[in-house]
Amino acid sequence: MELTIIHLLLVSLFGLALVYGYLQGQSTSASVVSTMISSRAVEPRLALLMAAVGIALGPFLVGTAVATTIGAQFVRADRIDVGVVTAGLAGATLWCGVTQWLRLPVSSTHALFGGLIGAAWVGFGYGVVIDRGLIKALLGLLLSPLLGLLFGYGLVQLSYWLSRSAPPRINKWFQRGQVPVSLLLAISLGSNEAQKLIGVLLLGLVASGTLDHFYVPLWVTLFGTLAITIGTVVGGWRLIHTLGGKFYTIRPIHGFGAQTASAGVIFGAALAGWPVSSSQVVVSSIVGAGSAERLRKVRWGVVQQVAMGWLLTLPITAVMSGLLYGLMKGLGR
Repeated sequence: MELTIIHLLLVSLFGLALVYGYLQGQSTSASVVSTMISSRAVEPRLALLMAAVGIALGPFLVGTAVATTIGAQFVRADRIDVGVVTAGLAGATLWCGVTQWLRLPVSSTHALFGGLIGAAWVGFGYGVVIDRGLIKALLGLLLSPLLGLLFGYGLVQLSYWLSRSAPPRINKWFQRGQVPVSLLLAISLGSNEAQKLIGVLLLGLVASGTLDHFYVPLWVTLFGTLAITIGTVVGGWRLIHTLGGKFYTIRPIHGFGAQTASAGVIFGAALAGWPVSSSQVVVSSIVGAGSAERLRKVRWGVVQQVAMGWLLTLPITAVMSGLLYGLMKGLGR
């Protein structure tokens, strides 16, 4: 590629990263605060501020294992160009924007993987995708919702058993307990979600030749974290309403169990370098927490709609990003 085109694509990549990070921050804020707000544990604006602080701290406290997986173990940076990364991020951003407008909590992680795979495959063939990294990512995406469901169910069942003889004021303890647990959840989300964006930016910088090898500069970490933090502060209110009230009426015991389960799964994944979908983990934990009371409590029709969005995200973004890359190559000739 000519140098001017590479520079233009890099500028476009970082511009898209701001938009994607903003949308991802809105989605992430909903994952952190929806149960807190629904159970009236914390006032909405304070809840968003807490979420923003935790998410901003996440990448600096937990490390960059997830960013390494995305940037160095997923697509071969030495065999693609920066246009692949730009088209992949563009498809993911477009899909995330549409689904947020529809109030559908889909996986931004699925969107990102689908976008990169589609653009890389169209541009350079499947051989540029690293099988080990792809398998690692897909296993994380498949197993994390199951873990969230089981942990959410188990923690609420355990809470019911431990508090079976407690007076009604025990709900106040569950309500207050959501505050520190939510901060831990926010840190875990920052350690996972922000690193995905950081990893994509690093992939683009290496593919363009701006970085001669893979490492994580501080300024890239700050850029990715800032983009997500801004979206978190603003708040994804359309998704907050979905997560906080569409599945069932969330009480403090459900919120506490769901948030604890989500934080545990996402923290473990971040430390292991597994790029899991936080929205999948949180949604499945909320569903598991409600199921622990009784299965009929959950509105399973809403769950089916969300699950359908999860299934469609990766193939749709792969096609969209592949088409975008083909269009970019055609215009560049």
